[in-house]
Amino acid sequence: MNKLTQANPSPWKDTAIAAGVAFIVGLFFGLVVLGWWLWPVKWKDASPADLRPDYRQAYLQMAVEAYGLTGDKETAQKRFQALGEYGPSLLESLAKKPPSGLSVMTISDFAQAVGVSLAGMPAGTKKPPQPVGTPEAGGGQAAQTGTAVINELLLTPTPAARPPAKRSIAFRLISILCGISLLALIAAAAVLFYRNRQVAKPPVTAAQRARAMTQAAEATDFEAEGRAPPISQFMTTYVHGDDLFDDSFSIDAPNGEFLGECGVGITDTIGVGEPKRVTAFEVWLFDKNDIQTVTKVLMSEHAYNDEETRKRLAAKGDPVMAKPGEEIVLETAQLQLIARVVDMAYGNDALPENSYFERLTLELAVWPKEKASETENEIV
Repeated sequence: MNKLTQANPSPWKDTAIAAGVAFIVGLFFGLVVLGWWLWPVKWKDASPADLRPDYRQAYLQMAVEAYGLTGDKETAQKRFQALGEYGPSLLESLAKKPPSGLSVMTISDFAQAVGVSLAGMPAGTKKPPQPVGTPEAGGGQAAQTGTAVINELLLTPTPAARPPAKRSIAFRLISILCGISLLALIAAAAVLFYRNRQVAKPPVTAAQRARAMTQAAEATDFEAEGRAPPISQFMTTYVHGDDLFDDSFSIDAPNGEFLGECGVGITDTIGVGEPKRVTAFEVWLFDKNDIQTVTKVLMSEHAYNDEETRKRLAAKGDPVMAKPGEEIVLETAQLQLIARVVDMAYGNDALPENSYFERLTLELAVWPKEKASETENEIV
């Protein structure tokens, strides 16, 4: 068993190793070469909600200051909505601890403008702040300058990520070589997998091919030929190389009663070596109500025409030469069997022509003796 295992190692071992190496190389190629070099992620025009927490806080503070200077309610709402779900909590935090230069009243006015209710905060001014430069606001040049700076900060989109610096020629060459190596490794793993898969696949045996031929063979419709239907009907096939060929079948009455058995087996070969070259088969019928088993020998053309071989095999049963469509009749006290040659072919090598069978398909049909008389005239 150990020798067999060493001679036929598991096909999955080498495949698993190749797959592991391919995964590691592919991970490096995809992450470093493709992800960081050829197609890196680039951020552009990020939303205020995507900023870092401290930047979101600074953005909200500037938005409140801009509203305090301009009184533009619509712009304040747009800027506040840009913070998404973070807006209310940030505004609450800003109201609890106002930064230097920003009054609680301005924060309260901003909250009312954007529709946020802040607990414990004053109701705010009775009228919204006026834009800078109007007679009521009375703002000067400094206020206008501050407003312009805040608006510029709020309205300027987040700059696009700086394009990556150009890589050196050596780095590009290494990346290309890695890609080529990865493809070669994947191809080698695929070839190894399919080669081992083909080696591991067991060959089709002669017995398996015989079963397939038996299943493909068409049984005789005796009723269509005007004969009584048999109580048992079997099909069997021999293929050259099936040295253990020996088929037997149980014959049962329609009520399930056991009546006997029948079968076919190898009886003689020609030449030497393996596989055997079968030149004759025994077709037999056993009747539980009879004292002996009836046998006939189905022979190849060469064996049948060889007088010495025919005489030798005649001791085992009446010799019959196999021919396509040939029907052989065996009778016992209670049963009658008809063996029909459905298909046959001879082998072809250095032995005499038509001396051994390459394949042989037989149909065995059994009738009770009282029903067999109805078909006897047809057979004769």
